[in-house]
Amino acid sequence: MFNSNFDLEGHFEERESIFTVLSPEELKELEKARQVIRCRRNEIIYKEGDTPTGMVYLHEGKVKIYKEGVGGREQIIRMVKSRGLVGFRSLLAGENHISSAVALEESIVHCIPEDFLFNTLLKNNNFSLRLLQNLAQELGFSNKRTISLTQKHIRGRLAESLLLLRDKYGFENDQTTLKVYLSREDIANLSNMTTSNAIRTLSTFANEKVIAIDGRKIRLTDVNALEKISMLG
Repeated sequence: MFNSNFDLEGHFEERESIFTVLSPEELKELEKARQVIRCRRNEIIYKEGDTPTGMVYLHEGKVKIYKEGVGGREQIIRMVKSRGLVGFRSLLAGENHISSAVALEESIVHCIPEDFLFNTLLKNNNFSLRLLQNLAQELGFSNKRTISLTQKHIRGRLAESLLLLRDKYGFENDQTTLKVYLSREDIANLSNMTTSNAIRTLSTFANEKVIAIDGRKIRLTDVNALEKISMLG
């Protein structure tokens, strides 16, 4: 990672940000305390086993959160979009990171120091509530994904992953092309399957006219069919 002089004045006041509940004084403190960092594509933000020193706020870009399993195989457990929070669970729990975070594209992150975070949580009840809600939403998502990844068949898992990417990142201007470009290995790691199974199933979906593939670009040509495949598992 490398420091950036990017001017982000006022960004924390935007509507989608968790920081909208901060007072003007707290926002000023945050502006002074944060460290703004630009990450290149495939650059590690933090690694499994690292000790967290603060909370990471993804200002711009896309990030994957993954955990290494048996034999070094990755399992992607969460995808993060702009204005998302990263790495705060371990910080709140007083634990080392149990997963790794990597930028999927050039991204800008704000590293928010531990002291500022905990002092603000103690003083600002609304901010504490927002963070609790964020944590609860993550827990609900993780529970739902665990069931899907362990009980659905390969087709259902892959269909769900494609719909997840749609919901998280949306479409390009054509309203069919996913606005995220993952390698086949990443798609497999998101869907709890081998890369060869992911490639084979994507090809099957393409033959069935459910999706269209152009390199890393994936178009969802029949969302209704994809939703049905995901639902049936």
